Amino acid sequence: MDLEPTNPPTPSVAKQSADDPNPTVPHRRRLRYSGKYPRRFEEKYKELDPARDEATFRKVLASGKTPAGTHRPILVAEILEILQLAPGSVVVDCTLGYGGHAVEILARIQPGGRLIGLDTDPVELPKTEARLRSGGLSSDTFSVHRSNFAGLPAILAECGLEGADAILADLGVSSMQLDDPGRGFSLKHDGPLDMRMNPNRGQPASVWLEKIRPEQLAALLLKNADEARAPLLAPRLAGQRFSTTRQLADAIRSVLPNAAPNDVEMTLRRVFQAIRIAVNDEFSALDALLRQAPACLNSGGRIVVLTFHSGEDRRVKSAFAGGIRDGTYSEISTAIIRPSAEECRSNPRSSPAKLRWARRAAPNAGEST
Repeated sequence: MDLEPTNPPTPSVAKQSADDPNPTVPHRRRLRYSGKYPRRFEEKYKELDPARDEATFRKVLASGKTPAGTHRPILVAEILEILQLAPGSVVVDCTLGYGGHAVEILARIQPGGRLIGLDTDPVELPKTEARLRSGGLSSDTFSVHRSNFAGLPAILAECGLEGADAILADLGVSSMQLDDPGRGFSLKHDGPLDMRMNPNRGQPASVWLEKIRPEQLAALLLKNADEARAPLLAPRLAGQRFSTTRQLADAIRSVLPNAAPNDVEMTLRRVFQAIRIAVNDEFSALDALLRQAPACLNSGGRIVVLTFHSGEDRRVKSAFAGGIRDGTYSEISTAIIRPSAEECRSNPRSSPAKLRWARRAAPNAGEST
């Protein structure tokens, strides 16, 4: 017996004529926002688009947290006071990031000023450039270069500049990178163990760990993070294949079964920090910047460096002290400048920040600025 063909069910839509130029589109419910502050990064669409939902964005800020996909600049007032910017100043932001410092700098160097922004991150840099250019900035006022700060002399030459009046370097990893589990920097959410500032270059942390020898890893844990448990941890981590951040974190925890929870948490942070520094060769880039900075500053120009752990701060302190001894710098900060208690409360990620600065001396006869 033959059966008549049946048509599949169709979605319920309003009737319309064949000549209707505006066909009805089936209604789709928007994605449900899971809770006041969703835990998963990709669910935080209200935070990730602050222009669309400013109220949620401001609530997250008021709670002392950094909205997903953003970064809150640290020690802004102190940096601006030290740099002593004026209309017409030429400034280099060596770590453009989300552009928080850049916005404040641009407001103080116009008219006639110029900001040169550097960053290695191909994921975040285009977003930041688009955000800043939305205000109508021309390429003569603001230029962007995908490079780390070791490439500063070449970029100044490319821009036709002999030197800058101010240089700012805000070291470390940005909140955008930390919060996105796909970048593999953070302990907050599981993600691929990557940790590269530029995902298109070098090898991810998972491959790096698999190739390193225990004695090398132990030395790096001490050098990059002052990790006292380095001899205990290195043999259990080096040469192993960890595909995700959670796998690495679990392996670290397994080495410390009797340690206090706070001690374990601090060890986790230090190990992740040490690996990130090694994967991105951060100390080599910082050493290059500190070595080249005097030649990149105009006479009387100032450099400000914001560090987040002792390994960075030691390098900056030593370089600036050496510059005073050899006459390269005429003045340096005599003490570390730290965020106020109020800033630390409103932005807990600012707590470990340390700021140092130096002022370029007038060059000797025959020496270029």
